[in-house]
Amino acid sequence: FGWFGFNGGSALGSKGLAIMAMMNSQLAGSVGMVGWMIMDILHGKKPGLVGACVGAVAGLATITPAAGFVDMNGAFLIGIMAAVLCYKCVHWIHNLGYDDALDVWGVHGMGGFSGSIIIGLLANPEINPGTATRSWEQLRVQTICSCVTAVYSYVVSYVMLKIMDCVIVIRPPRHHDAALDLVQHGEVAYVTHKSNEHLNPDGPYNASSDASSDDDSTEDPKRATNGETKHISQRIVRMA
Repeated sequence: FGWFGFNGGSALGSKGLAIMAMMNSQLAGSVGMVGWMIMDILHGKKPGLVGACVGAVAGLATITPAAGFVDMNGAFLIGIMAAVLCYKCVHWIHNLGYDDALDVWGVHGMGGFSGSIIIGLLANPEINPGTATRSWEQLRVQTICSCVTAVYSYVVSYVMLKIMDCVIVIRPPRHHDAALDLVQHGEVAYVTHKSNEHLNPDGPYNASSDASSDDDSTEDPKRATNGETKHISQRIVRMA
């Protein structure tokens, strides 16, 4: 609903251009969602809800710059481009080992960047007369503006994050990665660890190794104090 608001609202009025922008947003988001699931299948994965949502966001982010300049055929092509390009960018940056929280660079960054450039190829002068028209000159202008914006955003974001990092720690310790929800919020939102691992504030520990240590500690029950017995019972309950 937010995308309908700022894409359609960019027309600054309830008129045909606003309706076209909303229709383009709906179509590109839908095609991006289906396209992302197809990409999952082609890469040997099982399509899921998270992937479908990311694909829809990729389509919406990519159509945003072009929503008021292309027709529905162009929006359909942009949805396909968003699914393929953003999917590849997300996997590429993950393979490089970068920490791209919520796939912001791969989906929003590259989606918006490519959507701005593609206006030069798909802009229909009948949609928004007197603005953008598909041509090589328009493609050149869109490419230059997109590159300048990307460099500006990178520099400003880098400076701001460095300043913030001097005040608060932006990147949590690596050993907390497997249990960030538990460490930061005291609860677990998604089960992403293995079934034989249990989460604690310092990261996951292996239940099998714990079981062997528990066996050693409970080999002679008479030697266990009341406190030790309580501690062992709690750990066995967690493993169960």
